[in-house]
Amino acid sequence: MSRPATVVDVAAAAGVSRQTVSNTLNSPERVRPATLQRVQAAIESLGYRPNGAARRLRTRQSSTIGMRLEPVQGISGSVLDRFLHALVESADKRQLRVLLFTAKDDHDELAQMENLIEGSDVDGFVLTSTGYGDPRPKWLEDRGIAFVTFGRPWQLENLEEANHPWVDVDGRSGTHAATEQLLTLGHRRVGFLGWPDHSGQGDERRQGWMDAMTAAGIPAEVDLRCEDDVSLAAETVTTAEAGGSAIDALVCASDTLALGARLRLAPTVPIIGYDDTPVAAAIGISSVAQPLVEAASVVVELLSASSDDAAHTAISKLLKPHVVWR
Repeated sequence: MSRPATVVDVAAAAGVSRQTVSNTLNSPERVRPATLQRVQAAIESLGYRPNGAARRLRTRQSSTIGMRLEPVQGISGSVLDRFLHALVESADKRQLRVLLFTAKDDHDELAQMENLIEGSDVDGFVLTSTGYGDPRPKWLEDRGIAFVTFGRPWQLENLEEANHPWVDVDGRSGTHAATEQLLTLGHRRVGFLGWPDHSGQGDERRQGWMDAMTAAGIPAEVDLRCEDDVSLAAETVTTAEAGGSAIDALVCASDTLALGARLRLAPTVPIIGYDDTPVAAAIGISSVAQPLVEAASVVVELLSASSDDAAHTAISKLLKPHVVWR
């Protein structure tokens, strides 16, 4: 082979699961003699060497988690800062450390992770900013490295098919609750200002608004889209109103968009953002708040559990946000 053999290679050669390979290496008494012999033969034939980082996380000899430090983008970029703070606190309670690194793009991030693994600097990873076609989960799975994603595997229609641990916030329920309350207050032309299609989180948040409008028997007509930028949001709302789109209330995919809309809509038009940032609190915009402390705690819990062996057990957690009314 042109690359070092992995747990996946051994499992394929022996015709067993990755869990069985892990048991062969770490708890051979759990494996039937015939299967044990077959896996050991595959290990010897492929020249497989167990991953040292995975072993250290099991034995707590290193106990370091790696995470990419994302560049702050827009007002809602502070969400990852708050998540990181909560992650460090949760990790500290389990006597784990968090090592931060930067990367220019996904390709550079893979290179950085490979360097950290080869240098035995980290034992597992927390992945953020998941999206369609994300190459990182499979890359880590193939190498038997423990990881948990803060964000669901968006490419899967059936999330139960996920083969790695993940934690996410149910943005759909958050915008649904916000829209439902606005309708209860008597607003009928409730619009949505979100991001372009195929953004994962943005699609979910838009769907929550549409579900609430449909359940109320009201057409979801005011569906506005732009990039996550204050000026673009203001321009989009202005263009919509100039085109005859009356807006009684507005639900937004982020506080960045909500701020832009607030600059153009009349003060009597209620606006609800998403992420409950300090900016939203300062200017009095209602917003959907994510349970970031709970999310970080669950991420660390799942990462610790998934590190019991190099083959991950898929465990997921979808957390519910709540609306902060102002």
